[in-house]
Amino acid sequence: MTDPLHTDLLKLAKEAARRAGELLRDGRPADLAVAATKSSPIDVVTEMDIAAEKLITGLISEHRPDDGFLGEEGAASTGSTGIRWVIDPLDGTVNYLYGLPTWAVSIAAEQDGETVVGVVEIPMRGESYHAVRGGGARATGAWEGERTLACRPAAPLDQALVSTGFNYVTEVRTHQADVAQRLIPLLRDIRRSGSAAVDLADVAAGRLDGYYERGLHPWDLAAGDLIAREAGALTGGRPGERPARDLAIAATPAVFEPLQRLLEDFGAWHD
Repeated sequence: MTDPLHTDLLKLAKEAARRAGELLRDGRPADLAVAATKSSPIDVVTEMDIAAEKLITGLISEHRPDDGFLGEEGAASTGSTGIRWVIDPLDGTVNYLYGLPTWAVSIAAEQDGETVVGVVEIPMRGESYHAVRGGGARATGAWEGERTLACRPAAPLDQALVSTGFNYVTEVRTHQADVAQRLIPLLRDIRRSGSAAVDLADVAAGRLDGYYERGLHPWDLAAGDLIAREAGALTGGRPGERPARDLAIAATPAVFEPLQRLLEDFGAWHD
């Protein structure tokens, strides 16, 4: 039976993600411009990232004023309830800036440091993904009703479709390109969507056999990691570790171990 608290947290996360997604989809100005940069001049923030995070934190605070926050655009507070919201208001900002459709709103709720609720809203697809720890993963979209998610059936690594992402720091992405070049001949193919949250949702939905990336922050993967795991995928980082800044991996059970082993051999976790 689902914890009533987790049910309430999920309901709030879904509503916040829906509203933020509508703001981003319908309120995008024609002259959208870069408001700031982060790790490099090509790692950007727009005014809409900031507005979406304010909407999310404002709505959650109305209902749960004593919870903590960790948000990509600066929301940070400890709170006193043991609940912390981990928020990426716009995952895939460069896609959004260019008018590409692959971007998402990602909201997770942690309880005492463990992710218990995750929501990934993908407005331009009309899709919403969600999971509660121990309760499976589900999605709504163009199909009828709510769909229970399950990752793809077992397939050998050489038949796996795997997605990845690239850092905005030149030295790091150069190394990532080298790893991808070594990996491509061993897979069916590689994809690069530009949004970690979307990639993790696609692993959960069976659209990808695997995903890996170096350099992610907690807000990039908190919700998507839970959704992927609840759909039957395995997730982790370097061998024996959880997903982290060094390396995050999500894949079907058949693909996870050989993919993780190759990434370790290729030094995907360092320059």
